[in-house]
Amino acid sequence: MIEATSCGGVVIFRGKILVLYKSYRNKYEGWVLPKGTVEAGEDFKETAAREVLEETGVRASIIKYIGKSQYTFNVPEDTVSKDVHWYLMMADSYYSKPQ
Repeated sequence: MIEATSCGGVVIFRGKILVLYKSYRNKYEGWVLPKGTVEAGEDFKETAAREVLEETGVRASIIKYIGKSQYTFNVPEDTVSKDVHWYLMMADSYYSKPQ
């Protein structure tokens, strides 16, 4: 089993939550929160803030840690067990520019 760790944000601004529309090969796959993989030398807070900025174009400050989700999925060579650490974050504006 492959173990992986990601971090992301539940990003709020004036009572709204920022979510991303996810599609693959032009097929709708749902709405997701911004998250991504921890890079060497980063702590979880840095990863969450960087991923929110990279995926949405929004600068956000961390308010607090809100918990961890865990799930598994299969890739051709193995099964991946993923932990995702989530932070409540406050955006600096409504405007985003997804990558």
